[in-house]
Amino acid sequence: MSYTRDEIASQPDCWERVLEELPAHTPALPVPGERVAVIGCGTSLFMAQAYAQLREDAGLGLTDAFPASEARLHRAYDRVLALTRSGTTTEILTAFEQVPATTRISVVTAVADSPAATAAHDVICLDYADERSVVQTRFPTTQLLLLRAHLGLDTDRARTDVTTALTTELEPELLAAEQITFIGTGWSTGLAAEAALKVREAAAWWTESYSAMEYRHGPVAVAAPGRVVWPLSPLPETLADQVRATGAHLRTPALDPLAELVVAQRLAVELATAAGRDPDRPAHLTRSVILG
Repeated sequence: MSYTRDEIASQPDCWERVLEELPAHTPALPVPGERVAVIGCGTSLFMAQAYAQLREDAGLGLTDAFPASEARLHRAYDRVLALTRSGTTTEILTAFEQVPATTRISVVTAVADSPAATAAHDVICLDYADERSVVQTRFPTTQLLLLRAHLGLDTDRARTDVTTALTTELEPELLAAEQITFIGTGWSTGLAAEAALKVREAAAWWTESYSAMEYRHGPVAVAAPGRVVWPLSPLPETLADQVRATGAHLRTPALDPLAELVVAQRLAVELATAAGRDPDRPAHLTRSVILG
């Protein structure tokens, strides 16, 4: 057993708890009409991208997502929302220095007394979703479920599908794949990027991610027998046919995209274990990137 495997399995409990706590967290989150910049690094960036797409699609206000190191926070935002598990990442703290005094800073973190939390006006601490593993699994999904629910979006399907995601048998084609490309549409494009990152981090596997329509513009050339194309939401049938014609295995997404991500997390652990790698402590990675 590994910490990562246990943390993946604990997600249904974390999701239920964060929804119970939603009323208490609401004052710390963007209100309709606010201009919002969401920042994060790595996994947190991909959650920021998914949330930004969902918020704009819901008609709740302009929402931009930036890597913390590239954030353009001098623009006229009403709020900066920072997603950071540890609250110690150098790029997040440096980005805060760019925020005008009139702009409110909210932080979602797992560490209540972290430097990022101390610097913010509003803090949501999901310490029960923190992880011992370097690889993030339950913290980002719990965080995104909270943000989805706060937008007024239905979470029932995701909560039902996560049980299936944790118990379904992994397809042999996934376990045998030499290469995997994850595909997203709309807000699931951020989740596709996160799925690819999970498999790269834990198993050092060759993975890529693209938005569905951009995948046609070159990356489809990688598809071949022995490789996998995994959309986290349904593909246009013409694109699905094009993938099948390459001989690659096309996984048909049957779950809510957040639950599909959980399946990808499980695959990352299985591939890492089969390769003799420690999914809790990937090579060259640490829990937080702190620059000297």
